[in-house]
Amino acid sequence: MTEIQTTTSGSLPRTAALIEANAARPLAEDGFTLGSTPEFDALVGEAVAELVERQREAGITLPGDGEFGKAMSSAVDYGAWWSYSFQRVNGLSLTEVNVFNEPPRRSEPGKPVLTSFLDRRDRHLFADAYSDPDSGIATGRTATAFPTTTGPLAYRGQDAVASDIAHLTAALRDGEQGFLTAIAPGSAARVRNEFYADDEEHIDAWADALREEYRAIVDAGLIVQLDDPSLAENWDQINPEPTIEEYQEFTRIRVEAINRAIEGLPKERLRLHLCWGSWHGPHVTDIEVRHILPVVLQARVGSISFEAANARHEHEWEQWADAAERGLIPDDLVLVPGVVGHSTNLVEHPDLVAQRIERFARIVGPDRVIASTDCGLGGRVHPQIAWAKLEALGEGARRAARRV
Repeated sequence: MTEIQTTTSGSLPRTAALIEANAARPLAEDGFTLGSTPEFDALVGEAVAELVERQREAGITLPGDGEFGKAMSSAVDYGAWWSYSFQRVNGLSLTEVNVFNEPPRRSEPGKPVLTSFLDRRDRHLFADAYSDPDSGIATGRTATAFPTTTGPLAYRGQDAVASDIAHLTAALRDGEQGFLTAIAPGSAARVRNEFYADDEEHIDAWADALREEYRAIVDAGLIVQLDDPSLAENWDQINPEPTIEEYQEFTRIRVEAINRAIEGLPKERLRLHLCWGSWHGPHVTDIEVRHILPVVLQARVGSISFEAANARHEHEWEQWADAAERGLIPDDLVLVPGVVGHSTNLVEHPDLVAQRIERFARIVGPDRVIASTDCGLGGRVHPQIAWAKLEALGEGARRAARRV
């Protein structure tokens, strides 16, 4: 029987003890870097070991560390997947203006620019829902301070990434593969820039800085997942809506930055994560995957993780099939579709999970499919539900394997 590999897309529910210990960490003078202690580091190591074992029990064959080692401070509480990078790169300072309260920026024909996070087109279309605290939609962040690039960017997270690597590798069994997440240059560069000449120079500087983190993970024998929601999510953050061609060129700069940062690294240990953002909103202004695939597939990675379970994008498996028929998908690319979602508390039936897996197995073959979650589950759904979803993922993969 063919085995269908399974993984997650990163964030998993943290233990209460870890959340409490993280909140108690001292804040450095820069206002956003959290300190650490040997006791905290030991606590993270124990938590990662327990997490990896629980993933095995749920049927996950390619586990991660759940982003447990990535710190979040209350000053920049926008998820560990992004804010951790502020604490690992020099050249950032706190300013009064941040990505959540900065004034809107309007684009001109041929010159798309990102507007503020709260000026997204989806928010304009559903203003009443987004402003209603009982709607169940994330209504925005309340952070009063946020890093801005004010000097030359340079990586300083050597000890932190070494700790992440040590915790995960200690939890893995002999011959078992694992992965760590790391932010991609284009998504990191969505912080405000007051130093570099333009956005492209800013993105390239992030690529040069983050390359050291990617190499450290790969050199340790692990897979690095490059988190880059900006590739798809930026579409909603450009006002007014650009043309498809303008957006493809806008996105191409970010894909080229990825390739710059990973040059010389082995493809089989490089995974790109593509998503449309993790907030629970209507998402009617999401761009269709068919419009960005020609550009995204130019990333020189071995696998691509993407949302394929949520109600807005599940139907797009047909667009992946069309891309394969047109020869756009490289013969050695592994697809990592999300087959359980973070946008609903409903736990997917294993047969539905199996059906979703089979769709992609028919496109590229079961040996080139790794079943995953749409996006991170940590903080998105209740921990009890998150683990039920992972168990459904594991069982669905076993059922799909019997059928393919």
